[in-house]
Amino acid sequence: MRRSRPSRADNAEEWSVVVVLFAFGSFVTTLLGGLTALRVRDYRHLMLGLAAGLMLGVVGLDLIPEALSQEPRVVFGVPAPLLTFVLGFLVLHVIERTLGIHRGHEHEYAEHSHAPQVGLLAASGLVGHSVMDGFAIGAAFQAGSTVGIVVALAVIAHDFADGFNTYTITSLYGNTHRRALTLLAADAIAPVLGASITLAFMIPAPVLGLYLGFFAGFLLYLATSDILPEAHASHPTRLTVLSTIVGVGFIWLVVGLAS
Repeated sequence: MRRSRPSRADNAEEWSVVVVLFAFGSFVTTLLGGLTALRVRDYRHLMLGLAAGLMLGVVGLDLIPEALSQEPRVVFGVPAPLLTFVLGFLVLHVIERTLGIHRGHEHEYAEHSHAPQVGLLAASGLVGHSVMDGFAIGAAFQAGSTVGIVVALAVIAHDFADGFNTYTITSLYGNTHRRALTLLAADAIAPVLGASITLAFMIPAPVLGLYLGFFAGFLLYLATSDILPEAHASHPTRLTVLSTIVGVGFIWLVVGLAS
């Protein structure tokens, strides 16, 4: 979502309850997203394709533009958030290759075995992103009720995808059903926590921009290196490709409504 970071308004206290209520809406949609991923095992290839599309949409249409708006500083000819974006991609790539997380032939994606720790790390990153979503709701309401409501509705819709991705990624990497549900619960609570933080203080915009860039690179690696190959391993159908396109289109719609 396009998140502005205005100065704290004088009437912020009047909106404290409203902010928490909208954050609770994110709590509900996050759970719904995760439970949807849980219930569609027979269509796993389509759901993985959709998850990859949602992640690609979040990276290209949401996280990177927002990171650049929060931290426009240029370091040796390159915007700082793009440097952390590349860093995030490379960090996960190095971890996977160094630890030998993927075992088996690269063209036999269905034969891969994944380290559960990577799924937990990725899901934890999504939880951190959900904290920022809640933070965005609180910051927007500090600018005024109209801005706050628009951003809150966009975040609530967006968090359905976050919940879906959190459960999908955690379970995809071989974690137990209980662990996946635990991370899903944490992801659902995160927006409420993030919104509550804004009632006390705000994270500096440059720090937020660098974080969003790093996390965007992290998600891009997961979507292109792991999730998409898994989606096409046993069901290389046109419907899987279409589900990925639908995922990207959904994020575009959400971002457009928030603009």
